[in-house]
Amino acid sequence: MKLKKIISSILTAAVCTLSLTACGNGSSSISESSANSNVSTASTSEGDTSTPESTASAPESGTSTPANNGSIKVVALKGPTAMGLAKLIDDNEKNNLGYSFEIKAAPDEISPMAAQGTADIFCVPANLAAILSQKTEGKVQAIAVNTLGVLYICEKGETVKSVADLKGKTIYSAGKGSTPEYALNFILENNGLDPEKDVTIEWKSEHTECLEAMLKGENCVAMLPQPFVTTAQAKNEAVKVVLDLNKEWDALGKDSSLITGAAIVRKDFAEQNPEALKTFLKQYAESVDYVNNNVDDAAELIEKADIVPAAVAKKAIPECNIVCITGNDMKGKLSSYLFVLYESDPKSIGGTLPNDEFYYIAQ
Repeated sequence: MKLKKIISSILTAAVCTLSLTACGNGSSSISESSANSNVSTASTSEGDTSTPESTASAPESGTSTPANNGSIKVVALKGPTAMGLAKLIDDNEKNNLGYSFEIKAAPDEISPMAAQGTADIFCVPANLAAILSQKTEGKVQAIAVNTLGVLYICEKGETVKSVADLKGKTIYSAGKGSTPEYALNFILENNGLDPEKDVTIEWKSEHTECLEAMLKGENCVAMLPQPFVTTAQAKNEAVKVVLDLNKEWDALGKDSSLITGAAIVRKDFAEQNPEALKTFLKQYAESVDYVNNNVDDAAELIEKADIVPAAVAKKAIPECNIVCITGNDMKGKLSSYLFVLYESDPKSIGGTLPNDEFYYIAQ
């Protein structure tokens, strides 16, 4: 696969994943959950959906009977928030498990679908899940956290060993007004650095611009998401990952985690089809598990589903932090993360913190 094609595909995926609050009226992507466990990984299936407002009933465990003639519609964005679905999508194509999957290139393609209820389950940026809850007056609920942090500080060398080493440097990044900005500011401030005085942050419109600026400049770094980091390293061997912002966030001990993606469901669908939702979450968890533990095969399935190229997926999967966190663990992690964003900028999550009804806990 030519590098140019890889870069084009991955840039689209990276922008989709990280264009969170900048989406304003919303975008949605899909995340995952498991039915009976708090943390797991999922397998995939896809099928035709003719009626988004269906009232499907779940197939019996261990069967491939479609739920209401394949009427459960699942929508996801290209990039890490969709990669965990790859096995389920493939299983669905082979066995008609009762789903219809759509992979969208941009958040603004999905947000109206969530607002209008024209699909059932969506993989979305984590803060967008809260925004959509506000915009729909509580008509969507979070069912899982599906992607943890995917942001990394890169440089063309190895001068940065800790967050403190960023002092005095220029940081190039895309995603102003969204997760990258909030995450970076949070980590800098909690390591004693003033984002406005101790570093120079230059916001670019695209991740390719960040990479080019870093390679041309001196005393600078770039903040890039996976899987675009993998693409950047393929383009230039001098690019090194020097800080994993997921680990840096965790090291602060703030009782919260950096979260990129979440899965949400139409509240009406969840209320009318609890068994179908339980089955989906179980299969999703199995799919994520497969993707994380069978990287080579999963990479091929990810490309087959037109999410990202296999060559990129193969290298990026271990760094994409694809998870399936559900139930009370999901509620704890997502609510803590949204609280951090709310303290930084209330608009980042729609103006107010979601109430308890936002979090779907299977009975």
